[in-house]
Amino acid sequence: MSVGPVKHAQRVAVIGVGILGACVGWHLRQRGAQVVFIDGGQPGEGVTHWSFSWVNASNKTARRSYFDLNVAGMAAHRELADSLGPGSWWHPSGHLRWADDPAAEARLLETADLLASWDYRVVVCTGAEVRRHLEPALTVPDRAPVLFCPDEAWVHGRQLVGSPVGRAVESGAEPRFGTEVCAIGVGADGSVRTVTLSDGERLVVDAVVNAAGPSASRVAGLVGRHLPMRPEPGVVARLGCAHVPIHRAMHTPHVEIRPDGDGSVVLHSRDVDALIETSAAPAELARQLHQSALHAVPDLSRSRITETRVAERPIPVDGFPSVGAVPTVPGYYEAVTHSGITLAPVIGRMLAEEIIHGARDELLADFGAQRFPG
Repeated sequence: MSVGPVKHAQRVAVIGVGILGACVGWHLRQRGAQVVFIDGGQPGEGVTHWSFSWVNASNKTARRSYFDLNVAGMAAHRELADSLGPGSWWHPSGHLRWADDPAAEARLLETADLLASWDYRVVVCTGAEVRRHLEPALTVPDRAPVLFCPDEAWVHGRQLVGSPVGRAVESGAEPRFGTEVCAIGVGADGSVRTVTLSDGERLVVDAVVNAAGPSASRVAGLVGRHLPMRPEPGVVARLGCAHVPIHRAMHTPHVEIRPDGDGSVVLHSRDVDALIETSAAPAELARQLHQSALHAVPDLSRSRITETRVAERPIPVDGFPSVGAVPTVPGYYEAVTHSGITLAPVIGRMLAEEIIHGARDELLADFGAQRFPG
């Protein structure tokens, strides 16, 4: 459902310039809107930089409509790479996943069957085949079943954000970085009229897009809206390596590993995330990530931990995206989701169409912001 397109000057404030805000703003600018990018930090340096940054739909099978949206996100990434040029942000090298106990292996093979029935490319290999043809540095057992999804990718989030934001600014978008939104003003009819920044500047706007990631609930509160979010922190560590021994993203039994450009590897693990609330220091969490990674990639023994961050993931309470207009506040739109790396290019395009032309894409039918009434 849409409350209608933005009229007149079409000046839109995009609050939050991670990957979602960048893509929404860029698509709005392409459609002629006057865009103001607003972020308390610098573009792409928040959750986008501290994400595993895996472009996929194989991990999105809880609901078919969510899977389909992520498949569309993967296609939109390929289109984005064609449009922007792949540069150093786009790495379509596929993804590997395997398990280390019979029950988990059985679930993995069930997932492979489901994906194949939905026409998603997935290949079941053995560990020996993976080492021979894809990743010789792994210690995956010879007979272990390994899922290889060749159409998946990883991206360098901060570099990706820089390109559409830079192009949008070159074409007239206004940057407001290093300042936060502290108030959103509405008119007598309840529609968005102004945005006030923490540095005192007051902007007259026709619409705002709440793409504020972990701060999205606070921004929603500025228009009197309750956006329920799921508290789910995650820890990500980066390793410095003289030589990066792997070529693609992978889920080993206890840790996720991917390259991160020259001389760097990214680690994440839900097992280690579960320890965050034990008050373990980030350095200790990073050490555990490193130790888990060594079981799968022994060559990482010569690497060192260079960066660690515990970051809050921007997940609406039901786990699914909140995208689009909120009918009770004309001119207010949301773009809040987990898996923002995969979904940003497609959500950016769809939301821009909704804002400018009032056209709501059917792929977003299950993910409207209005399902959180409050």
